[in-house]
Amino acid sequence: MGGSILVTGGRGQLAQSLAKLGGQRVIVVGRPEFDFDRPATIAATIDRYKPSLVVNAAAWTAVDLAESEVDGATRANETGPAELARACARHDIPLIHVSTDYVYAGDKGTPYTETDPISPQTVYGHTKAAGEQAVLAENPRTIVLRTAWVYSPHGKNFVRTMLNAGAKNPQLKVVGDQSGNPTSSDDLAEGILAIIEKLQQGWQDGYAGVYHATGSGEATWHDLAVTALQEAAKAGQPMPEVTAIRTQDWPTPAKRPKDSRLDGAKLEKVFGVKLPHWQDSVARTVKEIMVPQKP
Repeated sequence: MGGSILVTGGRGQLAQSLAKLGGQRVIVVGRPEFDFDRPATIAATIDRYKPSLVVNAAAWTAVDLAESEVDGATRANETGPAELARACARHDIPLIHVSTDYVYAGDKGTPYTETDPISPQTVYGHTKAAGEQAVLAENPRTIVLRTAWVYSPHGKNFVRTMLNAGAKNPQLKVVGDQSGNPTSSDDLAEGILAIIEKLQQGWQDGYAGVYHATGSGEATWHDLAVTALQEAAKAGQPMPEVTAIRTQDWPTPAKRPKDSRLDGAKLEKVFGVKLPHWQDSVARTVKEIMVPQKP
């Protein structure tokens, strides 16, 4: 399985990280060429590029907006990916599909393993859970990677938002009672490329199924904000006072999982992949944001 790697998700964080790290073999597609709202573009894209593997990094990720835009979220997270999985299956192409910690309720109290029952609490979570089931049903050569709290030097994400806010405000309030696994999109991309290297040695039926793929270590949003801002302070940005607040003090249309920590042992056991510790990756990311790389 040499060939090209087709990555959906256009300008998204993970698609851009895969393009940056995967070299010439990575082909990134997005709207209007590839659009889950226009199903005919899905098979047409597969037929055009004839990839050896597809990574579906396209999704509806506007969690709060999904509560009122159910149809759009369903097309992007369930019916579109199902059609993509069917198109891949017709050509016997393996599919790596990216999912989310929002499939869990967040009330277990310890990190979730892949065998724990899912119980999504939001429209976003429901559509992503349905998408997982659909792609696994449509293509026997499917790997689902649940990730969480994704950030990167590019795109819209929590770390960049905090750096921007910290540059303008001497005091910030950040939720401190939700726990999860901050994940660098570059680290996730490296992990996906390592999985692909293994698949190139030959597909095994035991590879199919669901895996957790997040940064190592755990944090609250407050922890993540403080760490990012401390790194920015090393580069000369003023360090604001960051106060931890409760979820109920920052109401949102969609309910956030209180504790969506994921256990990554299965990914390491099957593929030998363990993502770096989030604190190390945040330091690298902030450095890249603060000191833009020369072209």
